[in-house]
Amino acid sequence: MAPLTPLLLRYLVVILIPLFLFSSSASAWKKDEFRNCNQTPFCKCARTRTPHSLPRLIVSDLLISDGHLTAHLQPSLSSEDDVSAGDTPHPRPLVLRLSVYQDGILRLKIDEDYSAPSAPSKQRFEVPDVVLPDFEDRRLWLPRVSSTEDGSISSLYLSDGFEVVLRHDPFEIQVRRKRSNDPIISLNSHGLFEFEQLREKKEGEDWEERFRGHTDTRPHGPQSISFDVSFHGAEFVYGIPEHASTSLALRATRGPGVDHSEPYRLFNLDVFEYLHDSPFGLYGSIPFMLSHGLKGSAGFFWLNAAEMQIDVLAPGWDDSAAAGNDRIDTFWMSEAGIVDTFFFVGPGPKDVLQQYASVTGTLAMPQEFAIAYHQCRWNYRDEEDVATVDAGFDEHDIPYDVLWLDIEHTDGKRYFTWDRVLFPNPEEMQKKLAAKGRHMVTIVDPHIKRDDSYYVHKEATDKGYYVKDATGKDFDGWCWSGSSSYPDTLNPEVREWWAEKFSLKNYGGSTPSLYIWNDMNEPSVFNGPEISMPRDALHFGGVEHRELHNVYGLYFHMATADGLLKRGNGKDRPFVLSRAFFAGSQRHGAIWTGDNSADWDQLRSSVPMILTLGLTGISFSGADVGGFFGNPEPELLVRWYQLAAYYPFFRAHAHHDTKRREPWLFGERRTALIREAIHIRYSLLPYYYSLFRKASISGIPIMRPLWLEFPEDKKTFDNSEAFMIGEGILVQGIYEEGQKSVSVYLPGEQSWYNMRNGAAYSGGQTHKLEVFEDSIPSFQKAGSIVPRKYRFRRSTTQMANDPYTLVIALNSSLAAEGELYIDDGKSYDFEQGAYIHRRFVFSNGKLTSSTIHSASLREKKFSSSCTVERIILLGLPSGAKKAVIEPGNHETEIEPGPLTLRGGASSVALVIRKPNVRIADDWTIKVL
Repeated sequence: MAPLTPLLLRYLVVILIPLFLFSSSASAWKKDEFRNCNQTPFCKCARTRTPHSLPRLIVSDLLISDGHLTAHLQPSLSSEDDVSAGDTPHPRPLVLRLSVYQDGILRLKIDEDYSAPSAPSKQRFEVPDVVLPDFEDRRLWLPRVSSTEDGSISSLYLSDGFEVVLRHDPFEIQVRRKRSNDPIISLNSHGLFEFEQLREKKEGEDWEERFRGHTDTRPHGPQSISFDVSFHGAEFVYGIPEHASTSLALRATRGPGVDHSEPYRLFNLDVFEYLHDSPFGLYGSIPFMLSHGLKGSAGFFWLNAAEMQIDVLAPGWDDSAAAGNDRIDTFWMSEAGIVDTFFFVGPGPKDVLQQYASVTGTLAMPQEFAIAYHQCRWNYRDEEDVATVDAGFDEHDIPYDVLWLDIEHTDGKRYFTWDRVLFPNPEEMQKKLAAKGRHMVTIVDPHIKRDDSYYVHKEATDKGYYVKDATGKDFDGWCWSGSSSYPDTLNPEVREWWAEKFSLKNYGGSTPSLYIWNDMNEPSVFNGPEISMPRDALHFGGVEHRELHNVYGLYFHMATADGLLKRGNGKDRPFVLSRAFFAGSQRHGAIWTGDNSADWDQLRSSVPMILTLGLTGISFSGADVGGFFGNPEPELLVRWYQLAAYYPFFRAHAHHDTKRREPWLFGERRTALIREAIHIRYSLLPYYYSLFRKASISGIPIMRPLWLEFPEDKKTFDNSEAFMIGEGILVQGIYEEGQKSVSVYLPGEQSWYNMRNGAAYSGGQTHKLEVFEDSIPSFQKAGSIVPRKYRFRRSTTQMANDPYTLVIALNSSLAAEGELYIDDGKSYDFEQGAYIHRRFVFSNGKLTSSTIHSASLREKKFSSSCTVERIILLGLPSGAKKAVIEPGNHETEIEPGPLTLRGGASSVALVIRKPNVRIADDWTIKVL
């Protein structure tokens, strides 16, 4: 038989494999390619257990060791409720450890006792590199443990007002308020804790699992863990991305009144054209859940990278539970790993997010260009196409900052290379973009083409840097490049090697203005089980893929970001977009919601998906504008741009089979509407950049659910269609074709000002508003000050020296406040104090600008000659005629700025024009 030609091989990979694996776009995705709970033995078995049906677990041998509480945990085999062990060996005691950390964080670890005489030869996998390196420095040293007289309960100090209660028989953990003894979070309240210990295989025992022609050898046998977690006083729970949903709050998956029976699945998968409302797992996994209600908020995080399935249980699921308990019960199941869990007591929702961020980190502060508009397609054909698209933005007066290239730019899907026919001068192409302040992103995926003439493959093979199959050979799977192997990025040495590939010397044709996109890093394997890597593949240290699957994408993302950091000698901040993610991915770059579709339901579901990512640490995220698959109707595309202008990550992207959809291809009117949406984003960049800085410090997301800002307003708890940008802006999407009106709930007691026309609306009410084609409803909260820029350039770098406008929305006390953060937009000098951070306060008729941090404490300085060219006052009674500016005691006129409203009504803004105060200085402006 003649060997496959390169052309035929490309045809097989690009055409035949996707056709084999995936269904047509009409049926969205091929459900049978993926396992459900009943086809997943650990999930199916765990869900058959009823509350308190397992042998009771008893805590014994408590002691304080090195400031931790340690104990043994084992079943009571003498209980009348025990089941017969039969031929199953007597379970070994497990080791339990409780640790307390600053700010009200409890860590519970449960693992095998490896010091026992019958200990397993293999240690279970503990996920490294996710918890911050300095987290242990914040541990509180436990001097003692308090116990009841009968010794049945022990308690530990957690933080002021909170304690940890450890029940010994049966085992239960409770975090509760100290004065009232009201529980907040509890574990094993329903007796569903099960830990399958590693053991030797018996003769005749079959540990293999089979699915659609794939066999998982499971050499170490069943090793699953499951337990129940209850959130007391909760009205809703949120989190555990990634799944597509039109609801921000997690809906019940099991119990009375639940129609479907699938739990939420956390297993990173390449899901082709996913459903818009499903608990099925997608590209990333974060096993963090937070609860909220009028009684407060709490959080729970399980550091485990194996497949996880989580049930949210409907009220009444447990007949033995006390009636009337206002709590939400959940059931967590994992295939492997250990119990390494964190409890967060809040008490407010922002407290929970900050506590979680203190464990896994905050987002990496991006360069300013990265938070502007990105233009992408699979694929821009060649250098001429790139130049034409770039010129089109200039011709139509539409700013953008980044142009992207997908896999077709490479030489035969060999990453770090260029197709020299289509892209003969990549450096010159990038330099032309850079001359306008623009950047380029190219794709680099983890599947490495198995071609002995390809230097990356040869190096990885020679050094033994690939993931191995179950037999110990380099794993060989199929992806876009055909026969491929995958770098074992669990190995720090491999990550170091991978990072070096991004140097300007090693990545030929790259320049300092080139950044990176990691796709397919779940990892995606076209001919593998569930389009991924076999679970019995082997990684560094003998770790099975089943144990680290969900963290593979994080390590690949980490290594890539390190590569860009090294390329710039640690001076410039990297930008790397990743599809797969895990807890901690926020420290390395942005993510997006994957292969969505061009339909209204997907537009609607993008909001709760992005909000959920923000709540679980990943603030820098967005969804493909217009939908990756399919051809959006012009109205849908416009509405998507209008909504996406508020996403933290703002990128248009499309499949190569779709029609071209650059913003100017849909007629003059729609071009104008899209241009206006993009202009809104660019005008708000000072506000967004300030929010990114705040998120990088606090962990509070940029895009927020309403209840995060209004935690006592029950009407916000289940709102999945509106959201906040920071503390000052509320946005309501339009999610239906031809929609003529929309009901918008504006929370709080203060007023809200329409951002397009200045009209004031009362808070705490639902307003039915007419919908217009030129915008979606957006409002500035009374009491806020939002910095903006209104001069539109080609890109953010060309806006750097432009003046600012301050939009002041006054509350009923005629007061408002806000912030502005500025640095050089690209380097790490801000970490040594090279930034400007101003606080603006309007009170008693006077606007004051003051610095938030003292410049005298900084190692480096940053200066700006930018001025404030305009101040817009909303809600100030008419009559003000002039403003006096200090220092200098000079006056400027205040002019009314009529803003015409539809329907004949009118609103008046007062405008202070050209006060010409420097943004970096202290000053006051008195309104007279």
